[in-house]
Amino acid sequence: MMSAPDSTPLPLTPPPAPVPEDDDDQIPARGVADHNATRQAREQQVGQRPGTLVIRPDALPPRLFLVSYGNEHVVEREYQHYDELLVYFRAHPELRHWIDVRGYNNLALMQRLQDDFRIHPLQMEDVLGDYQRAKVEESEEGLFMVSRMTEFTRLLDINDDQLSIFTGPNYVLTFQDDYEDCLDAVRQRLRSMRSSIRRRSSLYLAYALTDVVLDHYYPTMAAIGDYLEVLEERIFQGRSDRRVLNRILHIKKDIVRFRRLVYPERDKIAEILRLPDEEIPEEIKVFFRDCYDHAIQALDLAESYRETVSSLIDLYMSDQSNRANEVMKVLTIISSIFIPLSFVVGLYGMNFQREGPNGRINYLNMPELYSPWGYVGVLSFMLVVVIGQLTFFYRKGWLSRR
Repeated sequence: MMSAPDSTPLPLTPPPAPVPEDDDDQIPARGVADHNATRQAREQQVGQRPGTLVIRPDALPPRLFLVSYGNEHVVEREYQHYDELLVYFRAHPELRHWIDVRGYNNLALMQRLQDDFRIHPLQMEDVLGDYQRAKVEESEEGLFMVSRMTEFTRLLDINDDQLSIFTGPNYVLTFQDDYEDCLDAVRQRLRSMRSSIRRRSSLYLAYALTDVVLDHYYPTMAAIGDYLEVLEERIFQGRSDRRVLNRILHIKKDIVRFRRLVYPERDKIAEILRLPDEEIPEEIKVFFRDCYDHAIQALDLAESYRETVSSLIDLYMSDQSNRANEVMKVLTIISSIFIPLSFVVGLYGMNFQREGPNGRINYLNMPELYSPWGYVGVLSFMLVVVIGQLTFFYRKGWLSRR
């Protein structure tokens, strides 16, 4: 692999976050500032003319990366100035180029990119809006595709970033709002001499980017699945409480959100497969069919996990019900023990005198009142009753967890 002397490797993306540990402090409430930023961004676009470019206040300064490749060599470089990138791009029409723009906070640059690559204003508006469902549209130069990149974080949230892809005769132009992404696998393949990306058209690079985004859904769902197992094990071990239910409901929201991301991705790929061969050659559609299978598998996983979450909720409610039943059983046993004791105590508390006012002996009234062993006898009788009841309850299995 040959590279230009001034080429610099692109930064690698860290691996997906591991399964979050079972820590009570790792489930924060969604920040009010995030809601306010989202609300303000939406309010700014209300009533605007279609195609108006608006930069979010929290957008990152843009970084420009160019990967130029052919059958024999590849050149990677980060440019500080757009003019330098454009000069190199136009000076090498024999190569295929991947122009990667990370960050939007430069309206003048976005407008120049729109003009130089003949991007429709409505499509550039979708790029800068930064929340579009996955879709595909025809553009003047080729195709405009949107995908959602996902990651399951240690805070039990699904982070999703928009990846906008424009294809042209000899280039692929991508936009994303963050400096980190999940596309390093494609960069590594481009660096390899045996890479099929370097031998095929730019549409194949667009397919490779879409495929990596879809493949990255599986680590996200695997992390969710592992955490569901953690919650299930905690319920089985009898350590479930209100916080476990909150976590289950939190994961349920993430799964529902994930399904909303994958469904449009499946529809997008299905629409790509319906495009005429003049737009997408049959040799490229074969690879997009594989992407479609991946999207179906991701949806199947999401459906499976949604059913698992419903089962966990039922299991949690059943566990809580069993706990309540155990408590009621203990209270019932205690009440049953004290019922005969209360009867005996109440019986001797009726105060029927053994000797009447006239000195006459009432032989049927409390003969034990004047017995020297009456008090001890009654206590012994009550103890025998308690022991007899406990023995009966034990033989019935009511004092064990079986």
